[in-house]
Amino acid sequence: MPRLCKTLDRFSFTKLVTKHGTDKHAKGINSWTHLITMLFCQFSKLNSLRDVCNGLKSTSGNLNHLGITRAPCKSSLSYQNKHRDWQVFKDYYFTMMNKLGGMTRFKQTRFKIKSKILLLDSTTISLCLSLYDWARFRKKKGAIKLHTLLDYDGCLPVYIRMTDGKPHDATIAKELSLPADAVVVADRAYVDFPTLYRWNIEGSYFVVRLKNSIRFKRGKEKPLPEKRHQHVLLDEYIELSHSPTYEKYPARLRRVVVYDSEKDQTIELITNQFTWTANTIGELYKARWDIETFFKEIKQLLKIKSFLGTTANAVLIQIWTAMITMLILKYLKACASYSWCLSNMVAFLRLNLFVKFDLRKLLDKPFEPARGRNGPDLLQGVLFEWGD
Repeated sequence: MPRLCKTLDRFSFTKLVTKHGTDKHAKGINSWTHLITMLFCQFSKLNSLRDVCNGLKSTSGNLNHLGITRAPCKSSLSYQNKHRDWQVFKDYYFTMMNKLGGMTRFKQTRFKIKSKILLLDSTTISLCLSLYDWARFRKKKGAIKLHTLLDYDGCLPVYIRMTDGKPHDATIAKELSLPADAVVVADRAYVDFPTLYRWNIEGSYFVVRLKNSIRFKRGKEKPLPEKRHQHVLLDEYIELSHSPTYEKYPARLRRVVVYDSEKDQTIELITNQFTWTANTIGELYKARWDIETFFKEIKQLLKIKSFLGTTANAVLIQIWTAMITMLILKYLKACASYSWCLSNMVAFLRLNLFVKFDLRKLLDKPFEPARGRNGPDLLQGVLFEWGD
């Protein structure tokens, strides 16, 4: 844990604490201790406030290396989760992402296009309605939705909005303003033509799966190149034919039809990008699966499906500290020369959380025995002494 936290920039965090005033009139623990405690919760994946506090207390000799003097008590951690402004953790995530995410290690070279690739989707986390009464989903069910815009390079969020389970995905997409020349890839839940037309006017691109109910008028069909991928079936220009729909998007679209051999189905895609090849459009939509993988990783590897507090503030603090944890993990994975699977690396770090080691060497050569460990002069200690 001390080695992992060396990745953090405490100076930047201190400036954010001053900006948000989260240490003003603070009771019990300061913001830095709060951050380290929640990161310990994420790395260790403990289930309760008591477990988190007792876990830190049991490693009191290592707390100085974390920049904290004492482990928080259960009541202090609960109080701060309820009252400390979660925005400081959100801003710190983006500060750290700007610092670490711009490194070339995070760049993926799958696509030879200059546009920034963004993946848009949401995931639902079920909650007990009697405890989380603010997270209404259905009559007898509670849930929250994490609406996420993921940067394809590094697969890290550039936008997260938490709501209860009711808002439709397209409703949240209306609030998004994309960078010029960026391309957003989304499923058919985001087929909202006023939003798509606004993105088109703002100079952004989109690749979205077309709904079966959308009516359109076919235009010129583009010839498919001989060296195309065999899954590309059709590439043509279309215009929306239904009058109310055409008023929402009064411009030409491109329709690319591809075949998914794994699921044995045909997928229709629409885009406002007319210069890229049909192969690129199909591969971009295929890359959308990376956001599903991201949701799977945070739910399986981090503390994100159950929460230490029941207020919206406590939930948001836990979500953003989970994002900071994921940023650290992906940075370490990118820096390591060993080809780690993320789940294996998390399990490996969890076993050695408070062991003193050289983190870089451990990640580069995790299973190489220490020099002299198996040497002939190394004596085996006696584990048990039996009486006569």
